[in-house]
Amino acid sequence: MAEHQLHDDEDEAVDEAKETQADAENKTAGTGEDAEDEEYGLSMDKVEAVLNESVDKKHMTPQMRRIVQRQEENTRRVEDTIKSTKANPRWFVPLFVTLMVVGLIWIVVYYIASTRGNVFPIPGIGNWNLAVGFGILLVGFLMTMWWH
Repeated sequence: MAEHQLHDDEDEAVDEAKETQADAENKTAGTGEDAEDEEYGLSMDKVEAVLNESVDKKHMTPQMRRIVQRQEENTRRVEDTIKSTKANPRWFVPLFVTLMVVGLIWIVVYYIASTRGNVFPIPGIGNWNLAVGFGILLVGFLMTMWWH
């Protein structure tokens, strides 16, 4: 019984291969693709059908089934990762860029004003203006670490 079924499966596979080859020859007559199909033993139509999953899985080889299964698992993992990714609010990026620019401007204004004898942006704190500028700049840089 098992031998009879094995021979039937082999006959079906041979018939299918002949049909596939005949279809490929009809479609690619004169294009030189016949040689490529014969070289690899599979027609491109069959490969595309497997990639598009339009072929029945019972006609696939075990290797092809494993490839399709791996591809399905990878697709599922990527979709799950995308779904679980948290996006930042729209104001997040403009805020941290603004903080970095304001901190830089604060430091530059203090440096230029101190060379002329003035103490800006806040006159009463002196060199602590550098700390304020670097603090604002640091908050902007720290926000970049939480950016998704």
